[in-house]
Amino acid sequence: MRVAPPGFLAVRTAMLSDEELDRYARHLVLREVGGVGQARIRAAKVLVVGCGGLGSPLALYLAAAGIGRLGLVDDDAVSLSNLQRQILFRTADVGRLKVAAGKQTLNALNPGVAVDIHPVRLTEANVMELIAPYDIIADGSDNFTTRFLLNDACFFAKKPLVSAAVTEFEGQLATYKGFASDLPCYRCLFATPPPPGSIASCSETGVLGAAAGVMGSLQALEVLKEAAGLGAGLAGKVLIYKALSTEFHTVALAKDAACALCGKKPTITGLSRHG
Repeated sequence: MRVAPPGFLAVRTAMLSDEELDRYARHLVLREVGGVGQARIRAAKVLVVGCGGLGSPLALYLAAAGIGRLGLVDDDAVSLSNLQRQILFRTADVGRLKVAAGKQTLNALNPGVAVDIHPVRLTEANVMELIAPYDIIADGSDNFTTRFLLNDACFFAKKPLVSAAVTEFEGQLATYKGFASDLPCYRCLFATPPPPGSIASCSETGVLGAAAGVMGSLQALEVLKEAAGLGAGLAGKVLIYKALSTEFHTVALAKDAACALCGKKPTITGLSRHG
């Protein structure tokens, strides 16, 4: 008598196509994922904000994993200096809109993933509309204005925010669910944005391309864990990576009772301060 392989019944229950059974075979044999987990990944809708050094590996791994719908937000065009770290693009893409070039790459990688493109800059006026159709928001932006706006918008929309940052040789990653009574938001870590011009940009300080790749890949992993309900996520914690010394540190982050957004007496009750 033949014995069904691990997860076989779960795969049948999830009603994956023959093509999906083959494409995601290495996920399906993972007991923690199986057919049910892959079906959850397929059903997930993720918005990627920023198609740069973080958003590139993030979007590629999410598409490869079979996320059902991916949204890309970026109003920039591909430049030659991007290619050192933004692996979503090729030399022939220089001058093209990042979201258009990114969609072409992702469709070629996995035609089963629907890719929405939003060639706009995220603002107070459009953020709630942009995040509304998606289950998980992934922040790969390169500026504090966008990070704080996304944090506040996700708080009001009650959507998990998986946020990564990278500078020079170091990176930071966390999942923010400040709408939960016991979990922090981004403002619990940084109460307010730094003064304009006080933090040097990537173009000024530089960034090791592979370090951005590490953080974008870890960000994709946390998104997939959120989508499939796997393991322990990074809500309530901050992961810090130091490339030069090859160190990873996880630091607990408690909800700040005095937080202006998610604390006991919030003073931020809308997005008007971002206008």
